Amino acid sequence: MTSLAPTCDHSVCPLKTTLDQDLGIVFDHYQNSHILGDGVRSVLNALFCAALFGAVHMSPAWAEGGILTVELNKFEVTETADCRTFFLFRNDTGKSFEAFELSLAILNTSGVIDRLLTIDASPIPVARTTLKLFEIPEMRCADISEVLLHEIEACKPQNEEPLDCFPLLDLVSRTSATLVK
Repeated sequence: MTSLAPTCDHSVCPLKTTLDQDLGIVFDHYQNSHILGDGVRSVLNALFCAALFGAVHMSPAWAEGGILTVELNKFEVTETADCRTFFLFRNDTGKSFEAFELSLAILNTSGVIDRLLTIDASPIPVARTTLKLFEIPEMRCADISEVLLHEIEACKPQNEEPLDCFPLLDLVSRTSATLVK
């Protein structure tokens, strides 16, 4: 018996395997598929591939057309021996953000969370790189091993509804500490 379950010709629908794995799509295999001819199966396959392709392109990361890079660029010791951080925000999403707040966990050299820090990086203009400085009080820069982005408190494009920005983010660190999500 031939299966009626839609399949993709990977030259026409190369995303099928990735979507099967990433989205956990489970296909039902129908019995008695010999009732339908090859033409009907081909049409169903084409429609299925188009639906998969559309689902990927309608996800927030694809819909925005780009990424927002958050770069931990530099540490600097202040006059009071605190740590000043220099963050670069490269906005290639095609949208300006009127609200963009990140909640960060600062880990010490033992890998233990030393503190939580919320930073407000807004506004973030479209198609620009923005520099924002934040101070981590009572902590030496040399004592920071990792910065964990554990939550995005606010992410709102200008004149739009808030959205989940995690899929849009690319994190980079040029310091001795890693920046991870």
